[in-house]
Amino acid sequence: MIINVGTRGSKLAIAQTEYVISKLKEKYPEHEYNTVIISTRGDRDLNSPLDQMGSKGIFVEEIEKALLSGEIQLAVHSMKDMPAFPLEGLCFAKAWQREDPRDVLILREHQSLMELPIGAVVATGSKRRSYQLLKIRPDLKIVNIRGNIDTRIRKLHEGLCDGTKLDGIVLAAAGLKRLNMEEHITEYFDVSDMIPSPAQGTLAIELNCENNVLKEMVDSISDDDSEIITTLERGFLAAIGGDCHLPIGAYARKSNKGYELTGLFGTEDGRVLATSTFEGDEPIETIINNVVEDIKMQLKEN
Repeated sequence: MIINVGTRGSKLAIAQTEYVISKLKEKYPEHEYNTVIISTRGDRDLNSPLDQMGSKGIFVEEIEKALLSGEIQLAVHSMKDMPAFPLEGLCFAKAWQREDPRDVLILREHQSLMELPIGAVVATGSKRRSYQLLKIRPDLKIVNIRGNIDTRIRKLHEGLCDGTKLDGIVLAAAGLKRLNMEEHITEYFDVSDMIPSPAQGTLAIELNCENNVLKEMVDSISDDDSEIITTLERGFLAAIGGDCHLPIGAYARKSNKGYELTGLFGTEDGRVLATSTFEGDEPIETIINNVVEDIKMQLKEN
């Protein structure tokens, strides 16, 4: 069987795809695997802020169309970039072992967030990161940044095209680790201070729902805990009903009492950021509903 695997063209996207192919080759060496690079709207427009470009689908629309047409049989994405639901006819394989879900700070000169001078400039393309960062350091100036990991690190050291000098940037730990670029990390954010994007650190392996043979192959490499954690975090994203204009975060973990889910949801301007945590051995839907209902209650009170 020939398996064409679609991906974006960034170094991280290709590294993630090569990892998936290597694991499949290891277990199913009898098949042929090809990487197919597909340009997406999000890749082509590097100037517009992400929260002004519409849905999260800007990074996946063209790839999903290639899946539906049969041009490719698998697609590899970062799950945090995926809309709450795939296109009709497509589905996600079960989650593989999750990489580090935390966000990290990369600083140009200083050694920690608290060492930054008053009014320091930190760049991120995420409202979720911006507003949580300002809760820790309200004095900071937050500016927008776009581009892949290499581009953002270069901009940190060279400055933005408008002449703005940056003191730091915020990125996901998972991408840096997958590219063996951990040496750039200055500081890890604790998930209690910076709740990650839902399913951050998890790969989204997408395919046609009717391709049962291939889905069984991919699912055979899945990780049970990562699948439950991903279902909790993505379930929160779907249930809370937000979009890319709003700050949304979710972090789940296995605990002594079962599973714990923390959710974050806020207003577009960041004036209100509501968080809630629920822990127990209840069904996944019950855990999600408890967090969602508590957050909605907090928003009503504000």
